[in-house]
Amino acid sequence: MQRILLTTALSGFLVLTSPALLAAEKSIPISEISANGVGMALGIIVAKDTPQGLLLTPDLKQVGTPGPHGFHLHEKGSCGTGPGPDGRPAAGMAAGGHYDPQKTGRHHGPHAMGGHRGDLPPLVVNGDGTATLPVIAPHLKVSDLAGKALMIHAGGDNYSDMPAPLGGGGPRIACGVIK
Repeated sequence: MQRILLTTALSGFLVLTSPALLAAEKSIPISEISANGVGMALGIIVAKDTPQGLLLTPDLKQVGTPGPHGFHLHEKGSCGTGPGPDGRPAAGMAAGGHYDPQKTGRHHGPHAMGGHRGDLPPLVVNGDGTATLPVIAPHLKVSDLAGKALMIHAGGDNYSDMPAPLGGGGPRIACGVIK
């Protein structure tokens, strides 16, 4: 009798924890990038659906200078080099532009409507070069991510196209392809 109850309890647990009932989740490996291509692994960012939007939880080391960094979902799943604004090879340019399925052409930030859906809250790098502070992207879900890339820029992002295009975040310094 106890064996039947235990089996029933375990099968109930398996049903309750089936993947269909759990929130979608994806781990994205992040690596440094340069004009020479993809370099050292920096860690992972876990993406998870929540009622508030896509939760992105970084666990990164040696990301860059302390402070906020531009952070975006880019349209193509590549971290390779491509032609930069001056025509020379530049880090991460193979990822294309910010994910913008409605073709708005506007860089308004993660909470505004009518802009790039790939605009994310800033990735904050701590004084020791780690990044662990989670952010929420309210207009995204895990199902939006496949075949795209997460990109981290050298500088902060003002979520405007003035005075510099795409928030003025500067060069792309780290990237992760999302399978």
